Amino acid sequence: MPLSCREMRLIGHLADESAARTFGDYLCVQGIDHQLEQQSNDGWGIWVSDEDKLEQASELLKAFRQAPADPKYRAVARSAAELREEEAKGQEAYRKRVREGRDLFRPLTAYGFGPLTFLLIVASVTVFFLSKFGQDQQSIMGLFITRFEVSGQYLTWTAGLEEIRHGQLWRLFTPILIHFSALHILFNMLWLRDLGSMIESRQSSWHLAALVVFIAAASNLAQYYIPPTRGPDFGGMSGVIYGLLGYVWIRGKMDPGSGLFVHPSTVMMMIIWFVACFTPLTSLIGRVANMAHAAGLVVGMAWGYLSSLRYR
Repeated sequence: MPLSCREMRLIGHLADESAARTFGDYLCVQGIDHQLEQQSNDGWGIWVSDEDKLEQASELLKAFRQAPADPKYRAVARSAAELREEEAKGQEAYRKRVREGRDLFRPLTAYGFGPLTFLLIVASVTVFFLSKFGQDQQSIMGLFITRFEVSGQYLTWTAGLEEIRHGQLWRLFTPILIHFSALHILFNMLWLRDLGSMIESRQSSWHLAALVVFIAAASNLAQYYIPPTRGPDFGGMSGVIYGLLGYVWIRGKMDPGSGLFVHPSTVMMMIIWFVACFTPLTSLIGRVANMAHAAGLVVGMAWGYLSSLRYR
């Protein structure tokens, strides 16, 4: 599937498919881009991508519900079919150019993956193998936030993020691809698949990319600078996972029409784990990047809150 920059908005539901398709024909004739989606409990969801036409579409849906048998709705079926045929012809050249890319990513959706989510997982797994399952840090030193040396029990590095200041900006992002154990990467990749693919399907791959890059930079800088666990020898997608969780949680809570949702019990479980990681209970699993978790969660929640304000 191609990367998309359009965000779909849920304007309501209709109980049966026939009514949904009739109303969809009417939206088509009105020039309102939309999608119909069958939803198990609520019938058929009506999604609109034209942000400047959301209010108009909502009013049209309200009018349709009041008089679904009005002949004007049935009368537009042929016109809608003709418009869709013209649109399909106009997009044929584009479809030919991207067919190979679509064929590559189409199987992913059947397994719950968005394309960018899949690429992040592949990159993380590749780095995990290149680092000999997280044990050979020297081979992936270019991915850490800055270079460091290990001598016995001591860790030394040059303060000030010299490499980043000299143009190696990828180091702000790439620590999220580093994992130190099979359990570490498995846990993070399962969460990334669920949260990342949800954001891609409801919003866009570009939206997810912006979230991941910004949350990664914020969480990595926090882990590097903030004591007591400050330093460069950290890695993992956990800060981004907490950021995506915070974003989906708050955005879905404040803006149900976004289609983003995470169950309250899931949020509670992750918050309990978040707090537990600040206690000695986690000493058995090694150091935990608590500052990255905290920064990621705060940034994600803030992004979710601020992005929902325009829809309130």
